[in-house]
Amino acid sequence: MDAALTALVTGAKGFIGRNLVVALRRRGVTVAEIDVDSTPADLDAAMAASRVVFHLAGVNRPDDDTEFVSGNVGSIEAVVEATERLRVRPAVVLSSSTQAAVDNAYGRSKLTAEQVLEAHAKRNGASVTIYRLPGVFGKWCRPNYNSVVATFCYNIARALPIKITDPANALELVYVDDVVAQFMTHLGEEPAGLRRAEVSPVFRTSLGELAKLIQGFRAMRTTLEFPDVGDPFTRRLIATYNSYIEPANLAYALEQRSDARGTFAELAKSPTFGQIFVSRTRPGVTRGDHFHDSKIEKFCVLEGDAIIRFRSILGTEVTEHRVSGSEFKVVDIPPGMTHSIQNVGATEMIVLFWASEVFDKSRPDTYFEEVLRV
Repeated sequence: MDAALTALVTGAKGFIGRNLVVALRRRGVTVAEIDVDSTPADLDAAMAASRVVFHLAGVNRPDDDTEFVSGNVGSIEAVVEATERLRVRPAVVLSSSTQAAVDNAYGRSKLTAEQVLEAHAKRNGASVTIYRLPGVFGKWCRPNYNSVVATFCYNIARALPIKITDPANALELVYVDDVVAQFMTHLGEEPAGLRRAEVSPVFRTSLGELAKLIQGFRAMRTTLEFPDVGDPFTRRLIATYNSYIEPANLAYALEQRSDARGTFAELAKSPTFGQIFVSRTRPGVTRGDHFHDSKIEKFCVLEGDAIIRFRSILGTEVTEHRVSGSEFKVVDIPPGMTHSIQNVGATEMIVLFWASEVFDKSRPDTYFEEVLRV
């Protein structure tokens, strides 16, 4: 990255602005931040040094509709006026809204802001890119303001009520990191003229489905049931939800089951990846002595020393694997082989287990048979 590159971000203290500023600085870009507490002189100084302007400043929840014009139109007019007065031609990237196609006070102000930049591109040969964004979600968005995702995540994480007027209400959303990644493509030389661009992927859901997913994230601590994080929207949404958990509440205890052998606790489970659990086993104790018809497992000793034994239920030959917590070695457990794990060390043994299926009491697929026949 060119160390001399300076980018100007208006609305730098807002939701998208904060995410963009962090990403720009991580890339080694010098960032000039402009927000509501900045002066015209601040804007001039930043404009004179900047190669690209990301115009994110705007108003979407004013006390009076007239503020839409001053906030959304006036702010971009100030940027254009400064470029002309200072005789500089930075590329300008505008964060507009899909509401620009809607005939309301907010939409009209966003459309007018676009038109101001269109005229600037034609009049001055400037490089202008306009993005009409749908709802944007992600970390650092203000809850209980104008983002239903932020509001649901914040309230549900705190066991506060949420309001759903119409569960079928359709939503179109983009993720803030996808927005930032797309904006970062404008750090190179930009051709003159007007362009319109889009951020992808766009996720489509409903108000009811959104609430259901987020409520499921909160319930994970008791159900241990993970959502399908292979789904791009779910993966982004759960990251957003976790960013709204209060730091003091990030840790939580697992339910433990104890007996003479030691302690056992489930960590996570899902129909898509199976089940993860952990156990503590006392010295000399053996766990297992059973086999599965279809279920497979993986054992990883995290602490202590163990012997894992196998025997085909159709034969008599026993295979042994000695493993230690210092190795982080994984042992596969195939079906049709009875198996056991014995703590052969002098201290407690800690083992991490993965199973290909979530345990089902009605169909456990677990059958007792000693590995070592007397």
